[in-house]
Amino acid sequence: MTVPKEMPEKWARTGAPPSWSQKKPSWGTEEERRARANDREYNEKFQYASNCIKTSKYNILTFLPVNLFEQFQEVANTYFLFLLILQLIPQISSLSWFTTIVPLVLVLTITAVKDATDDYFRHKSDNQVNNRHSQVLINGVLQREQWMNVCVGDIIKLENNQFVAADLLLLSSSEPHGLCYIETAELDGETNMKVRQAIPITSELGDISKLAKFDGEVICEPPNNKLDKFSGTLYWKENKFPLSNQNMLLRGCVLRNTEWCFGLVIFAGPDTKLMQNSGRTKFKRTSIDRLMNTLVLWIFGFLVCMGVILAIGNAIWEHEVGTRFQVYLPWDEAVDSAFFSGFLSFWSYIIILNTVVPISLYVSVEVIRLGHSYFINWDKKMFCMKKRTPAEARTTTLNEELGQVEYIFSDKTGTLTQNIMVFNKCSINGHSYGDVFDVLGHKAELGERPAPVDFSFNPLADKTFLFWDPSLLEAVKMGDPHTHEFFRLLSLCHTVMSEEKDEGELYYKAQSPDEGALVTAARNFGFVFRSRTPKTITVHELGTAITYQLLAILDFNNIRKRMSVIVRNPEGKIRLYCKGADTILLDRLHPCSQELLSSTTDHLNEYAGDGLRTLLLAYKDLDEEYYEGWARRRLQASLAHDSREDRLASVYEEVESDLMEPLWYFQLLGATAIEDKLQQGVPETIALLTLANIKIWVLTGDKQETAVNIGYSCKMLTDDMTEVFIVTGHTVLEVREELRKAREKMVDSSHTVGNGFAYQRKLSSSKLTSVLEAVAGEYALVINGHSLAHALEADMELEFLETACACKAVICCRVTPLQKAQVVELVKKYKKAVTLAIGDGANDVSMIKTAHIGVGISGQEGIQAVLASDYSFSQFKFLQRLLLVHGRWSYLRMCKFLCYFFYKNFAFTMVHFWFGFFCGFSAQTVYDQYFITLYNIVYTSLPVLAMGVFDQDVPEQRSMEYPKLYEPGQLNLLFNKREFFICIAQGIYTSVLMFFIPYGVFAEATRDDGTQLADYQSFAVTVATSLVIVVSVQIGLDTGYWTAINHFFIWGSLAVYFAILFTMHSHGLFDMFPNQFRFVGNAQNTLAQPTVWLTIVLTTAVCIMPVVAFRFLRLSLKPDLSDTVRYTQLVRKKQKAQHRCMRRVGRTGSRRSGYAFSHQEGFGELIMSGKNMRLSSLALSSFSTRSSSSWIESLRRKKSDGANSPSGGAEKPLKG
Repeated sequence: MTVPKEMPEKWARTGAPPSWSQKKPSWGTEEERRARANDREYNEKFQYASNCIKTSKYNILTFLPVNLFEQFQEVANTYFLFLLILQLIPQISSLSWFTTIVPLVLVLTITAVKDATDDYFRHKSDNQVNNRHSQVLINGVLQREQWMNVCVGDIIKLENNQFVAADLLLLSSSEPHGLCYIETAELDGETNMKVRQAIPITSELGDISKLAKFDGEVICEPPNNKLDKFSGTLYWKENKFPLSNQNMLLRGCVLRNTEWCFGLVIFAGPDTKLMQNSGRTKFKRTSIDRLMNTLVLWIFGFLVCMGVILAIGNAIWEHEVGTRFQVYLPWDEAVDSAFFSGFLSFWSYIIILNTVVPISLYVSVEVIRLGHSYFINWDKKMFCMKKRTPAEARTTTLNEELGQVEYIFSDKTGTLTQNIMVFNKCSINGHSYGDVFDVLGHKAELGERPAPVDFSFNPLADKTFLFWDPSLLEAVKMGDPHTHEFFRLLSLCHTVMSEEKDEGELYYKAQSPDEGALVTAARNFGFVFRSRTPKTITVHELGTAITYQLLAILDFNNIRKRMSVIVRNPEGKIRLYCKGADTILLDRLHPCSQELLSSTTDHLNEYAGDGLRTLLLAYKDLDEEYYEGWARRRLQASLAHDSREDRLASVYEEVESDLMEPLWYFQLLGATAIEDKLQQGVPETIALLTLANIKIWVLTGDKQETAVNIGYSCKMLTDDMTEVFIVTGHTVLEVREELRKAREKMVDSSHTVGNGFAYQRKLSSSKLTSVLEAVAGEYALVINGHSLAHALEADMELEFLETACACKAVICCRVTPLQKAQVVELVKKYKKAVTLAIGDGANDVSMIKTAHIGVGISGQEGIQAVLASDYSFSQFKFLQRLLLVHGRWSYLRMCKFLCYFFYKNFAFTMVHFWFGFFCGFSAQTVYDQYFITLYNIVYTSLPVLAMGVFDQDVPEQRSMEYPKLYEPGQLNLLFNKREFFICIAQGIYTSVLMFFIPYGVFAEATRDDGTQLADYQSFAVTVATSLVIVVSVQIGLDTGYWTAINHFFIWGSLAVYFAILFTMHSHGLFDMFPNQFRFVGNAQNTLAQPTVWLTIVLTTAVCIMPVVAFRFLRLSLKPDLSDTVRYTQLVRKKQKAQHRCMRRVGRTGSRRSGYAFSHQEGFGELIMSGKNMRLSSLALSSFSTRSSSSWIESLRRKKSDGANSPSGGAEKPLKG
């Protein structure tokens, strides 16, 4: 490629890259973006995307074909379409086509209407956005243009409170130095204002005439989704100027506190970073969904086997018997042999027996899930009054998986804690401030503290700021130079924006709560950050306004873990102020200050032990000559086209390190300690979830001491634990050795179980994981980020996982967002367990998306976590209700629904199979074809939906009192392959009785007038009526929680059945459709016979009584925990009634203590451990139901023994 003729030679001389493209490359191959201002003809050569966005999927012409194509991507829909095609072939179909097309069309229509509605709103939103207006500079004149008509290279004028139309390079603004303020809530969820600045060369282009002559060209990175990064260069006036993210206004932002600004369009429409980030979230499926897919394949295989059996029977019958009755039962013209007749019969039976998996199953599942989602949204007990925020189910596909969670991965800051930072303590020049002591020298507790420090001397103080140690204010007033420098650093080294609405009323807009707390502390102690420009910072120091020249900001990121500013004071001295993590700054401090360093380190450890967030503060002086040279190197790095960020990081490292001159070490000032309090209810929630056998892992970026202290505060870690393992190795060998020692200690403890009984069984390496998970004692694991990096390597990840999974609690400190996702992925990959990730910040998004279930906390760090989540609410404590109530109920309801659904459909369908042996395998149906059509969509649909939506085994209070009730979901006990086969067996058993009892009765029975009772239609009516009554009684037995809706649906469905039955056999329908409804009065005549009703009653009793007997015996001999809880409820109600009666009688006399008879051992230890909280009834689950819940523990051990080890079941010994 060559430089085009239109490109000025002077730009080529200034270093513009020679590569050029006359047209935009295909999607995904654009290597760089070039945009020239005020030259649409030139920019159109590259065929960049227009600013019109399209999030809709369909239009009027494409909706029907595209939507149907998408719906038939579902295997179930394709399967039923295939059946419909078979039914249209008269030689093989004994059912009318409408028996399949009615439910299929119903499902397709409902889905299409839903998709059309969603797409209509997308169209509406697109049109609303595309038709917004902006002022575009065209031919030297500002013109109103719709957003969709804005092009790359256009110059746009924005006014205050307007949305940014495209990704713009800020050229100039109404504010001094080209500053402007934006709100990025739609991009990253953060509501704090951010500042953007035009480069100096364009900041003076505020006049329309100057902008019209502007012909600069931007060469920059291609479109991407990185919101916080931009790299480009502006070529203008024979010079080139580096561009960064600080010069960009991204689409979706809102201009605030700025009268106007001008910007050059760089990316438009789908190329903008907002649209680049709008990719679809990964679709998540539940374990029940995956099991259902397997079961449907098995059922289809079973269906084929039945078809083959009946087809073989047909071929044999036609060959042996049918050939003798050709005169009476002639073959169809196309049939020329018994074999071909059997072949056609196979397809006929595939059609008839397909109702084992009706299409209504999938519709019912989605309706039930939708109902469960609404229950979560409507739950007033998960509504936060303070923030006016309800819980929200942002997906409808994962509700039952909430009842199966085994691992929770939680962020700490803002999730377990409030993320409302308070300046609590500080260390200055080796002296700690913040603690208050009484006259005896003892540290005063919060309730014993005197009044807070009086800041009335400072008219600019924040009245909400509280501090209790007056000695710090005295040090400031006495003019202590170290204290002054400490607060000067806090007032200068930050990116906070100041807004002064009224005289003396300052409002700080900080990008993080930590920065806001530190600047507010400096403000109250007399060092008030007042205002800033791109090149200056104004601070009122003890009432005196001082303006510092801002030379450079070395911004914070997760790799540097520090922030620095370089300023020049009014005396001309250049100083670098730095604040950051102690692990980073300690190595950069002056070696002569060991005593100061030692005392400050002690204070840091003390603060971290109190659960406070710490930062180290330091400074160094720079001479003018060195700074000038460093500034030139920084400019060169910022102009680099490749690896710009790495080069800048290297330049920053140079000035912040001690390599330049030995005399220029950092001078330590002190440390800050910020308190981030626990959210309300966190310890109770963690205790409750732990009792539900849910393991909680905390993944945080905080230092180890802070995280461990929070672990103790929230009861994850307790003093009763056998041991807390801390892994801090810096090399692979060190980490492996520490993990090996931890495993050895846990395995050694498992050799002795209970009260000293020897554990004699020898352990093979393949059983090690299950042994680790059943160790005696409670352990916790704390691992640092650098150690975790080694532990997550391929050759060590299994050792780490085995060790961590054997622990009751795991805390990972100093971890990056990527490491959070890697830990979640590791557990998902090797453990057969459902994972849940919960967080509140942008750094938690990858973890939330990786886990089976993602929960977002709508907290102080914006809404990015919420936008990426499956469920959201405002406080961590609501998680217990989400899992133990909504999750457990959803799992229970879905399992009961599926069990009953398969049962009723096998009972319905298998009757055809038995009938085949008595009708010459002719594919004749037992039931009327209208009954077949209406059975699943009218007669039995609503009762099972009511059970699936409303059923409960125990009330919500008991679900919270007895966390052990959650375990069946974790073990997947309520619906699995075993339960499926039990349901199928019950359905087949019912179908056998449903067919053979009426068949046997009708063989000999007569009517009241002595005529033969047996005829095809009477038999069909009897079997159909028996079936509807039996399945209605069965769902009555399965329903654990009766509501008015359940009663209405069950008994109403029975009434509807009889109403439709009598209507279809009425004279009225016969007169209107004589060819369809020929059997006038058959239902009335059949059901008028006592013999028929006795047959129905007998069939119902024989079908139902074994089920009743089995459940009675199970309840008596081997009740599960929910049965025991229900029994306890009944006992309590009776006891309350008896107590009321006793109070009425008013007996007097001595009363013996019932303590020895009612008290349970173990409550003392429970109370002392702090786990009881409000769980006063937990004794039942822990003690009185040991015998009834032991089956859960037994199954859990079997699952652990039978499950593959994390290595996939390989016989691998642990390395180490």
